[in-house]
Amino acid sequence: MSQSYNRGLIEDYGRWKEFSAGMWAWIFHKFTGWMLIGYLFTHIAVLSTAIGAAQGETVEVFAEDLPNVEGTGLTEVDIYTATLGGLEGLFIVRLLEVGLLAVAVFHILNGLRLLMIDLGIGLEAQDKSFYASLILTGIITVASVPTFLKGVGF
Repeated sequence: MSQSYNRGLIEDYGRWKEFSAGMWAWIFHKFTGWMLIGYLFTHIAVLSTAIGAAQGETVEVFAEDLPNVEGTGLTEVDIYTATLGGLEGLFIVRLLEVGLLAVAVFHILNGLRLLMIDLGIGLEAQDKSFYASLILTGIITVASVPTFLKGVGF
């Protein structure tokens, strides 16, 4: 006959309040890693439209609707150019690009922080280096917003 196992605090959903900076760093690093993997698959899906462009597939679009196409009126462009132009013109895509930058910058900075800790550098200041990577990520992301959102309704 089996006995039940008392899991204790495992099922206590309020324990996240007790997490240290190291635990949050691990959670954010894991989350940003999965986000980057998801972006990789999305990026490959968008780039797959280049296969049609290489085979000469074209589509007719109004040049005014696409920011990456010069001219006026109905224009014939390859399907890859039309796809990228359509995506570049969407505000949500630009917003997601800002998010991608934030995810990538944090993942890089936290990875460098972990490398330094593994080398024995900065063991005493792990919390401070985590907070510094968060602050630096925020500064870089906020500073890049005007660049990413230029030309999309602003």
